[in-house]
Amino acid sequence: MKLVSWNVNGIRACVGKGFLDYFHAINADIFCIQESKLQEGQILLELEGYHQYWNYALKKGYSGTAVFTKTEPITVKYGVGLANEEAEGRILTLEYENFYLVNVYTPNSQRDLARLSYRLQWEEELLAHLIELDKLKPVIYCGDLNVAHTEIDLKNPKSNFGNSGFTIEERGKMTQLLDTGFIDTFRYLYPEKTDSYTWWSYMNKVRERNIGWRIDYFIVSNRLAPSIKDSQIHAEIMGSDHCPVMLEIELD
Repeated sequence: MKLVSWNVNGIRACVGKGFLDYFHAINADIFCIQESKLQEGQILLELEGYHQYWNYALKKGYSGTAVFTKTEPITVKYGVGLANEEAEGRILTLEYENFYLVNVYTPNSQRDLARLSYRLQWEEELLAHLIELDKLKPVIYCGDLNVAHTEIDLKNPKSNFGNSGFTIEERGKMTQLLDTGFIDTFRYLYPEKTDSYTWWSYMNKVRERNIGWRIDYFIVSNRLAPSIKDSQIHAEIMGSDHCPVMLEIELD
Protein backbone atom coordinates (compact mmCIF):
# COMPACT_ATOMS: atom_id res chain seq x y z
CA MET A 1 0.00 0.00 0.00
CA LYS A 2 1.25 3.45 -0.94
CA LEU A 3 0.21 6.56 1.01
CA VAL A 4 1.15 10.19 0.30
CA SER A 5 0.81 13.29 2.46
CA TRP A 6 1.32 16.84 1.20
CA ASN A 7 0.71 20.29 2.62
CA VAL A 8 -0.31 21.93 -0.63
CA ASN A 9 -0.55 25.49 0.78
CA GLY A 10 -3.72 26.12 -1.19
CA ILE A 11 -4.99 23.32 -3.41
CA ARG A 12 -6.24 25.68 -6.13
CA ALA A 13 -2.81 27.28 -6.47
CA CYS A 14 -1.08 23.89 -6.28
CA VAL A 15 -3.26 22.48 -9.07
CA GLY A 16 -2.00 25.35 -11.20
CA LYS A 17 1.57 24.29 -10.40
CA GLY A 18 1.39 20.62 -11.37
CA PHE A 19 -0.45 18.91 -8.49
CA LEU A 20 -2.44 16.63 -10.77
CA ASP A 21 0.66 15.53 -12.69
CA TYR A 22 2.24 14.34 -9.45
CA PHE A 23 -1.03 12.88 -8.16
CA HIS A 24 -1.54 10.68 -11.20
CA ALA A 25 2.13 9.73 -11.52
CA ILE A 26 2.47 8.59 -7.90
CA ASN A 27 -0.77 6.56 -8.07
CA ALA A 28 -1.16 6.36 -4.30
CA ASP A 29 -3.78 4.19 -2.64
CA ILE A 30 -4.44 7.03 -0.20
CA PHE A 31 -3.46 10.65 -0.80
CA CYS A 32 -3.78 13.16 2.05
CA ILE A 33 -3.51 16.93 1.79
CA GLN A 34 -3.32 19.72 4.34
CA GLU A 35 -3.89 23.46 4.11
CA SER A 36 -6.42 23.14 1.31
CA LYS A 37 -7.53 26.77 1.90
CA LEU A 38 -10.98 26.59 0.37
CA GLN A 39 -14.67 26.08 1.01
CA GLU A 40 -17.02 23.48 -0.40
CA GLY A 41 -17.74 24.02 -4.08
CA GLN A 42 -14.64 26.12 -4.79
CA ILE A 43 -12.88 23.36 -6.69
CA LEU A 44 -13.90 20.25 -8.60
CA LEU A 45 -11.14 17.66 -8.78
CA GLU A 46 -11.77 14.88 -11.26
CA LEU A 47 -9.92 12.02 -9.55
CA GLU A 48 -11.24 8.89 -11.20
CA GLY A 49 -11.16 5.85 -8.94
CA TYR A 50 -10.91 7.87 -5.71
CA HIS A 51 -13.40 8.70 -2.98
CA GLN A 52 -12.94 12.27 -1.72
CA TYR A 53 -13.37 13.47 1.87
CA TRP A 54 -12.90 17.15 2.73
CA ASN A 55 -12.77 18.89 6.09
CA TYR A 56 -13.23 22.62 5.47
CA ALA A 57 -12.40 25.39 7.91
CA LEU A 58 -15.18 27.83 8.71
CA LYS A 59 -12.80 30.70 8.00
CA LYS A 60 -12.47 31.29 4.27
CA GLY A 61 -9.11 30.57 2.62
CA TYR A 62 -7.71 28.99 5.77
CA SER A 63 -6.46 25.59 6.91
CA GLY A 64 -8.46 22.54 5.80
CA THR A 65 -7.63 18.89 5.08
CA ALA A 66 -8.72 16.25 2.59
CA VAL A 67 -8.21 12.56 1.86
CA PHE A 68 -8.47 10.92 -1.56
CA THR A 69 -8.72 7.14 -1.24
CA LYS A 70 -9.19 4.26 -3.66
CA THR A 71 -10.84 2.13 -0.98
CA GLU A 72 -14.02 3.47 0.58
CA PRO A 73 -13.56 3.72 4.36
CA ILE A 74 -15.93 2.15 6.87
CA THR A 75 -16.37 5.43 8.73
CA VAL A 76 -15.14 9.02 8.45
CA LYS A 77 -14.80 11.36 11.43
CA TYR A 78 -14.19 15.10 11.34
CA GLY A 79 -12.29 16.38 14.40
CA VAL A 80 -11.91 14.59 17.74
CA GLY A 81 -14.10 14.11 20.78
CA LEU A 82 -17.87 13.70 20.79
CA ALA A 83 -18.71 16.37 18.22
CA ASN A 84 -18.17 15.20 14.64
CA GLU A 85 -17.17 18.67 13.48
CA GLU A 86 -14.27 21.05 13.82
CA ALA A 87 -13.99 24.78 13.15
CA GLU A 88 -10.54 24.78 11.54
CA GLY A 89 -10.86 21.61 9.47
CA ARG A 90 -7.60 20.15 10.76
CA ILE A 91 -8.37 16.48 11.41
CA LEU A 92 -9.81 13.64 9.34
CA THR A 93 -10.01 10.08 10.70
CA LEU A 94 -10.85 7.28 8.28
CA GLU A 95 -11.51 3.77 9.50
CA TYR A 96 -10.53 0.84 7.30
CA GLU A 97 -10.80 -2.88 7.90
CA ASN A 98 -7.28 -3.28 9.32
CA PHE A 99 -6.24 0.23 10.41
CA TYR A 100 -7.19 3.83 11.09
CA LEU A 101 -5.84 6.70 9.01
CA VAL A 102 -5.55 10.08 10.75
CA ASN A 103 -4.72 13.05 8.50
CA VAL A 104 -3.78 16.20 10.43
CA TYR A 105 -2.75 19.80 9.92
CA THR A 106 -1.33 20.77 13.31
CA PRO A 107 -1.84 24.39 14.44
CA ASN A 108 1.22 26.62 14.17
CA SER A 109 2.27 28.20 17.47
CA GLN A 110 2.96 31.47 15.58
CA ARG A 111 6.13 33.51 15.58
CA ASP A 112 5.52 35.12 18.95
CA LEU A 113 4.27 31.78 20.35
CA ALA A 114 0.88 33.43 20.94
CA ARG A 115 -0.84 30.14 20.10
CA LEU A 116 1.52 27.80 21.92
CA SER A 117 -0.84 27.08 24.83
CA TYR A 118 -3.65 26.30 22.38
CA ARG A 119 -1.29 24.11 20.40
CA LEU A 120 -0.28 22.09 23.47
CA GLN A 121 -3.88 21.53 24.52
CA TRP A 122 -4.68 20.48 20.96
CA GLU A 123 -1.78 18.00 21.05
CA GLU A 124 -3.11 16.46 24.27
CA GLU A 125 -6.56 15.94 22.76
CA LEU A 126 -5.10 14.47 19.60
CA LEU A 127 -2.83 12.10 21.54
CA ALA A 128 -5.82 10.83 23.50
CA HIS A 129 -7.63 10.30 20.19
CA LEU A 130 -4.71 8.32 18.74
CA ILE A 131 -4.37 6.19 21.87
CA GLU A 132 -8.08 5.33 21.82
CA LEU A 133 -7.92 4.38 18.14
CA ASP A 134 -4.79 2.31 18.69
CA LYS A 135 -6.63 0.18 21.25
CA LEU A 136 -8.96 -0.91 18.45
CA LYS A 137 -6.76 -1.07 15.35
CA PRO A 138 -3.26 0.05 14.30
CA VAL A 139 -3.00 3.72 13.35
CA ILE A 140 -1.35 5.50 10.43
CA TYR A 141 -1.02 9.17 11.41
CA CYS A 142 0.21 11.67 8.85
CA GLY A 143 0.34 15.32 7.93
CA ASP A 144 2.00 18.64 8.55
CA LEU A 145 2.74 18.33 12.26
CA ASN A 146 4.50 21.71 12.47
CA VAL A 147 7.42 20.48 14.57
CA ALA A 148 11.01 19.49 13.88
CA HIS A 149 11.51 16.80 16.49
CA THR A 150 15.28 16.76 16.87
CA GLU A 151 18.24 18.86 15.77
CA ILE A 152 18.82 16.64 12.76
CA ASP A 153 15.37 17.62 11.49
CA LEU A 154 16.22 21.21 10.58
CA LYS A 155 19.17 22.95 9.00
CA ASN A 156 19.85 25.56 11.70
CA PRO A 157 18.82 24.16 15.09
CA LYS A 158 20.88 26.53 17.23
CA SER A 159 19.50 29.75 15.73
CA ASN A 160 15.95 28.34 15.75
CA PHE A 161 15.97 26.98 19.30
CA GLY A 162 12.81 28.17 21.04
CA ASN A 163 11.15 29.36 17.84
CA SER A 164 7.73 28.15 16.73
CA GLY A 165 8.07 24.53 15.59
CA PHE A 166 11.24 23.98 17.60
CA THR A 167 10.27 24.80 21.16
CA ILE A 168 11.01 22.42 24.01
CA GLU A 169 7.26 22.06 24.57
CA GLU A 170 6.39 21.12 20.98
CA ARG A 171 9.29 18.72 20.66
CA GLY A 172 8.32 17.21 24.00
CA LYS A 173 4.84 16.47 22.70
CA MET A 174 6.34 14.58 19.78
CA THR A 175 8.58 12.63 22.14
CA GLN A 176 5.57 11.82 24.30
CA LEU A 177 3.67 10.54 21.27
CA LEU A 178 6.52 8.29 20.18
CA ASP A 179 7.02 7.02 23.73
CA THR A 180 3.33 6.09 23.88
CA GLY A 181 3.69 3.44 21.20
CA PHE A 182 4.23 5.08 17.82
CA ILE A 183 7.05 5.22 15.24
CA ASP A 184 8.33 8.08 13.10
CA THR A 185 8.66 5.95 9.96
CA PHE A 186 11.33 8.09 8.29
CA ARG A 187 13.63 8.08 11.33
CA TYR A 188 12.89 4.41 11.92
CA LEU A 189 14.40 3.61 8.53
CA TYR A 190 16.93 6.45 8.30
CA PRO A 191 17.94 7.38 11.87
CA GLU A 192 20.99 9.43 10.91
CA LYS A 193 20.06 10.82 7.49
CA THR A 194 20.76 14.53 7.30
CA ASP A 195 19.59 17.34 5.01
CA SER A 196 16.19 15.67 4.63
CA TYR A 197 13.55 18.36 4.84
CA THR A 198 9.91 18.81 3.85
CA TRP A 199 9.39 22.58 4.26
CA TRP A 200 11.39 25.62 3.15
CA SER A 201 10.74 29.33 3.62
CA TYR A 202 9.78 31.29 0.51
CA MET A 203 12.71 33.61 1.21
CA ASN A 204 15.16 34.01 -1.66
CA LYS A 205 17.03 30.80 -2.62
CA VAL A 206 16.32 29.09 0.72
CA ARG A 207 14.97 25.97 -0.99
CA GLU A 208 17.76 26.00 -3.57
CA ARG A 209 20.26 25.87 -0.71
CA ASN A 210 18.13 23.28 1.14
CA ILE A 211 17.80 25.34 4.30
CA GLY A 212 14.72 23.53 5.52
CA TRP A 213 12.77 21.75 8.23
CA ARG A 214 11.33 18.23 8.37
CA ILE A 215 7.85 18.87 9.74
CA ASP A 216 5.72 16.49 7.62
CA TYR A 217 5.47 12.93 8.86
CA PHE A 218 4.09 9.44 8.57
CA ILE A 219 3.82 8.01 12.08
CA VAL A 220 2.46 4.50 12.73
CA SER A 221 1.62 2.23 15.63
CA ASN A 222 4.62 0.28 16.89
CA ARG A 223 3.12 -3.04 15.85
CA LEU A 224 3.18 -1.92 12.21
CA ALA A 225 6.98 -1.65 12.25
CA PRO A 226 7.54 -4.99 10.45
CA SER A 227 5.17 -3.84 7.71
CA ILE A 228 7.04 -0.63 6.82
CA LYS A 229 8.68 -0.93 3.41
CA ASP A 230 9.85 2.64 2.81
CA SER A 231 9.31 6.22 3.94
CA GLN A 232 10.33 8.85 1.42
CA ILE A 233 10.62 12.61 1.08
CA HIS A 234 9.93 13.87 -2.44
CA ALA A 235 11.86 17.13 -2.16
CA GLU A 236 12.10 17.49 -5.94
CA ILE A 237 8.33 18.05 -6.23
CA MET A 238 7.44 21.73 -6.38
CA GLY A 239 4.06 23.47 -6.15
CA SER A 240 4.07 24.36 -2.46
CA ASP A 241 6.48 25.47 0.25
CA HIS A 242 6.19 21.87 1.48
CA CYS A 243 7.00 18.75 -0.50
CA PRO A 244 5.12 15.43 -0.46
CA VAL A 245 6.11 12.56 1.82
CA MET A 246 5.30 8.95 1.03
CA LEU A 247 4.88 5.77 3.04
CA GLU A 248 4.98 2.29 1.58
CA ILE A 249 3.57 -0.29 3.95
CA GLU A 250 2.37 -3.87 3.57
CA LEU A 251 -0.95 -4.44 5.29
CA ASP A 252 -3.03 -7.62 5.23
